[in-house]
Amino acid sequence: MTKKILINGKLVSDGEVREADILIENQRIVRIDSSLSSEGVCEVIDLEGRYVLPGLIDDQVHFREPGLTHKGSLATESKAAICGGVTSVLEMPNTSPPTTNRAALLEKWERAKGRSFANYAFYLGATNDNLNEIRNVVFGEACGIKVFMGASTGNMLVDDPTVLEGIFSDSPLLIATHCEDSPTIWANEKIFRERFGEDVPMSAHPDIRSEEACYKSSSMAVGLAKRHGARLHVLHLSTSRELSLFEPGPIEGKNITAEVCVHHLWFDQSRYADLGSRIKCNPAIKAISDREGLFLGLIQNRIDVVATDHAPHTMEEKMQSYFDAPAGLPLVQHSLQVMLEFYQSGQISLEKIVRKSAHNPAVLFSIVDRGFIREGYFADLVVIDLNRSQIITPESLQYRCRWSPFEGERFSSSIHITLLNGEVVYRDGCPTNKPSGQPLIFKPR
Repeated sequence: MTKKILINGKLVSDGEVREADILIENQRIVRIDSSLSSEGVCEVIDLEGRYVLPGLIDDQVHFREPGLTHKGSLATESKAAICGGVTSVLEMPNTSPPTTNRAALLEKWERAKGRSFANYAFYLGATNDNLNEIRNVVFGEACGIKVFMGASTGNMLVDDPTVLEGIFSDSPLLIATHCEDSPTIWANEKIFRERFGEDVPMSAHPDIRSEEACYKSSSMAVGLAKRHGARLHVLHLSTSRELSLFEPGPIEGKNITAEVCVHHLWFDQSRYADLGSRIKCNPAIKAISDREGLFLGLIQNRIDVVATDHAPHTMEEKMQSYFDAPAGLPLVQHSLQVMLEFYQSGQISLEKIVRKSAHNPAVLFSIVDRGFIREGYFADLVVIDLNRSQIITPESLQYRCRWSPFEGERFSSSIHITLLNGEVVYRDGCPTNKPSGQPLIFKPR
């Protein structure tokens, strides 16, 4: 067993900031206290007053494996994650083939062994014809059931009312939904095709993937959850109107929760003019009033989790016309830096960033011994430097697709060190080449 100690750090966890040292042994935090002795310690890391946060838990990523590995892989995208201080990821099922049965789910767990740079778990995807797979999934084999209640990849659109009733009444796991109403979207597409033909401008995306499409679907999901007493987590809210569906308050005890993604907090529809398809995502980035409303919902605790919906595509794919350009952005390497910009401008506290990005995902998904800086917990930690800025360049990116919507942006904070299971896996621009991510363990709440 090896010991290391982090000294002179400011710890952000459990709603407070305090100066303390952290003693780590055999992957876990064994003691937190002031002026800990370094006797018998193999490595002493002096943080020189920097802040230490729990490693972020991103509850929505698309790492594209299997079948779409020209866009990204479990290895490449998880390496990008640890460079951004994200130490655990929950990966989505719309791969090729999709993860819609137990065999495909177990295959993903095997693929990640010895290849993932971050800790990992996977969703089981719902379809119109796999209700028995959902009913029979064993707790811990999947982190949740992903339901696309809007147009999606392959056969993963779930639009059969009987099946939806069955999922919400019988799912043994948390249900995570993508909420957009497909008939509304298709009707809007027809209107814009009649006006522009196939040359629809990217700026039309928030009108096609409209507020009404989002609200109609998310309100249906909330209604189903209330009727059946199901645990529901609505992913990537994009409109201020949807906030009325969710109650403010702490996540503990909530059956219905909501997530916002960093791009919906950072961008608004004015950016289609310069970024075009680079910010085409589903649900769409919408009006500045929606962006501001979502941020307010986050502060008021109507929104419980901050994530990314990291979804890489090649630049060649993204540069196609409106209907051909795929939706999705690579984001996981910079989500914490985005949130730190809001901290630097006085809009949110470090404690709230930690709660939304680490504590709450751990609580919501019942992840064992992660998401907090506590004695006995795994030493998944990220050290941030609030005084060292970084310009995002193509050369700094770890994504296989090698582009980012943040290219050229100067963030005022940077990631100094990431520790995963007690080991330094990233330091000042240099990630490890040794994947050491572990499968996440879950315990029913």
